[in-house]
Order: sequence, then C-alpha cells, then structure tokens
Amino acid sequence: QVQLVESGGGSVQAGGSLRLSCAASGVTVRTYCMGWFRQTPGKEREPVAAISNIGDIWYAASAKGRFTISKDNAKNTLYLKMNVLKPEDTAMYYCAAPQICTMIPATQAREYTYWGQGTQVTVSS
Repeated sequence: QVQLVESGGGSVQAGGSLRLSCAASGVTVRTYCMGWFRQTPGKEREPVAAISNIGDIWYAASAKGRFTISKDNAKNTLYLKMNVLKPEDTAMYYCAAPQICTMIPATQAREYTYWGQGTQVTVSS
C-alpha cells in the first residue's frame, strides 16, 4: 500500500524559503516517478514539479528557477525546495505518485493515483 505524507509547509514572508518533504512508503523513491502539485480554493490542482523514473525533471513555468525537486534515497523522501516565495505561491501543496511510471515526467493530475494529505504554504507580502 502506497502512503505519502507531506510536511514542511508554513507561513513565510515574500522572498523567503521553505522545503517541503514527502515521506513515502510502498514505493521506492529512488527509482520511482513522483510529482508536486498545488491547489487553491475554487481552482484546479496544478502541477508544480515532476520527476520521472530515470530522473528527468519538469517544472511549471511559475516554479522554474525558484523551486527544486529532489530525492533523499536513504530516507525514501521526495523534497520540494522553494526559494524567493511569492504571495501567489500560497496554496495547499500535495505530493503524488502514479500507479505506473514512465521515462517522461507526469505533469497531469489525472496521471497520478496516490496522493498525500497536503501541507499548507502561506506567503505574505
């Protein structure tokens, strides 16, 4: 059974940084594909970053240059380091894993089967 547990969210001022963690069980993060999504009330869940099973990485335009997705194989954990945070980054952030991985990062929510409970990020101006 796959379980994903996010942590690391919080409230920061614009320009600050946060590192989100996603502790996984039931999948081996080192060889699996995973992604980070975010959602605000009334809006669709949108992709932020994704990594394929061979390590190819995709970032949303809004995240490129500011966010970094990475893995800690020893801890079986996925991370999202977020720098230069903006008020528009305020959202609930989710990590996710699909049932089947490909060599191409999965960037659509419908491609993912397993989701964490989310961690809230609030950025004030």
